[in-house]
Amino acid sequence: MPTSPSTARRIVDISLDEQSVARRSPEVEHERAVALFDLLEENDFVLVDGEPGPYKLHVGVYEQRLVFGVHAADDRKLRDIILSLTPFRKVVKDYFLICESYYTAIKKLGPSQIEALDMGRRGLHNEGSELLRERLAGKIELDLDTARRLFTLICALHITA
Repeated sequence: MPTSPSTARRIVDISLDEQSVARRSPEVEHERAVALFDLLEENDFVLVDGEPGPYKLHVGVYEQRLVFGVHAADDRKLRDIILSLTPFRKVVKDYFLICESYYTAIKKLGPSQIEALDMGRRGLHNEGSELLRERLAGKIELDLDTARRLFTLICALHITA
């Protein structure tokens, strides 16, 4: 079956290894659900030197490594991409700390303090997204928005920081 240009660089299904998923606050769980929805709605993702999409992606954490199981639309395994979590630990930990502060601030603080925390939160999110793109270079090509959504999902997985 030929692949259309619109699906050649797309994730059409994503699943998280539920044994790797840490339960976080309702706000973070909501953010994860939104990231999943947004990721499936719009993404730019393709294996470097690999078969074009559409892809199914399984994300999990095994032995302190992040694993992207990339499958074809017909469920054939195409590639496992394994990344060390070590480079992500600090940014994920800092991201969760600022998210907690942000969600607390929404309930108690004024707009200027909330805005400052939100700017910090977005900055850390961008830092994590760029780190993910760097770590995936040569394996997967993805745009910044897709990297941002994937970084949100990484944060939702069990990571001991």
